[in-house]
Amino acid sequence: METLIRGAAVVVTMDGARREIAGGDVLIRQGEIVAVGQGLTTTGTVLEAAGCVVTPGLVNTHHHLYQTLTRAVPGGQDALLFGWLKTLYPIWARFGPEEIFTSAQVGLAELALSGCSLTSDHLYLYPNGARLDDTIAAAAEVGLRFHPTRGAMSIGETSGGLPPDSLVEPEAAILEDCIRVVDAFHDPRPGAMVRVGIAPCSPFSVSRDLMREAALLARDKGVMLHTHLAENDEDVAYSLATFGCRPGQYAEDLGWTGADVWHAHCVKLDGAEIDLFARSGTGVAHCPCSNCRLGSGIAPVRALRDAGGKVGLGVDGSASNDAGNLVAEARQALLLQRVARGADAMSVREALEIATLGGAQVLGRDDCGSLAPGKRADIAIWDMRGIEAAGNWDPVAALLLCGPTRVRDLFVEGRRVVAGGQMVTLDLPAVIARQNRLAQRLAGG
Repeated sequence: METLIRGAAVVVTMDGARREIAGGDVLIRQGEIVAVGQGLTTTGTVLEAAGCVVTPGLVNTHHHLYQTLTRAVPGGQDALLFGWLKTLYPIWARFGPEEIFTSAQVGLAELALSGCSLTSDHLYLYPNGARLDDTIAAAAEVGLRFHPTRGAMSIGETSGGLPPDSLVEPEAAILEDCIRVVDAFHDPRPGAMVRVGIAPCSPFSVSRDLMREAALLARDKGVMLHTHLAENDEDVAYSLATFGCRPGQYAEDLGWTGADVWHAHCVKLDGAEIDLFARSGTGVAHCPCSNCRLGSGIAPVRALRDAGGKVGLGVDGSASNDAGNLVAEARQALLLQRVARGADAMSVREALEIATLGGAQVLGRDDCGSLAPGKRADIAIWDMRGIEAAGNWDPVAALLLCGPTRVRDLFVEGRRVVAGGQMVTLDLPAVIARQNRLAQRLAGG
């Protein structure tokens, strides 16, 4: 079965030549892009794209989907990272499988409506019988390409860690479950809809031994590694006081650098750490809105890119953002680099590249992130004829500078997940109603 996306105002390919094709078409067949150009024909379905910008589906490299149930929580609204976590941990401890599944559905739908076709997720707590399986089931229903990571916390408050003891797990059990979920769900093949990573939560919630063992296990299984690193000044101070080194050195010593590793935030990397990450091919998930929300700072994205480092975008958890709109995140990334380094620090097209191809590179997905023959048919169609972009002279630039922030159509593996600005894979009003009931129950204690 073929689908032809026809007559777009501009097709932004993100291919090797970074071509932008005016009046462009994209032909897809059985989940794959087979042609990109002008004047293409098909005997299959035709979807008109007049007045639209067509881009690769956006890629989200860091999220905590379970957190959509705890947005705008009093007590955490004005806190720095560690205080924010202390407020939220007791609430998250009351979650179970239903909360994890429903929250993931909402977060995934929110991402889809913002043009995201591929997302990672970092689930590092498993209260009351919850499992990584719950988020994987949610992603299968929503229809996004999914890169869940089996996170973990093993050092509770009584052992000097931040999380309450009720949310930590024995390290042997963590590693055992990592093996289980990789064996059950990880698909290494091109075009895979699910790939699983291993992701101890952070240097302040797991031991050195677990970090080291997780790296060995991931390489034995051929899966990627993910964690939080150098998120703010508190994070760096903890590393210096506890480990006697900066976060980058800690990561390198434990085997946490390389093309199969990506770290979230990295706001406080210094010059040596930037060079280390670029030289080793270590990826960075830049989370601009969350870093603003928690007052963490501005990640050195310009320096990382200039050094040859891999950078993608992440919306982070919806309790620290508190939104999950990936195209809005791309705009914020653009603005923050300009605030830090001047109006010429980053172009709109570079920010859009980070949100698409950059994210795919961070997640090790050379089959995604661009529109070219042989790539997977993950495609976002943006209608530029609305009020947001009225009067624009450059529709590609307008996508981030003006809007819209809601996609018209989204294809994942050649299947439509969003059509006409609406989810087509699930009953979204019913899911939202269930989410709100669960949030009210949690708020009531």
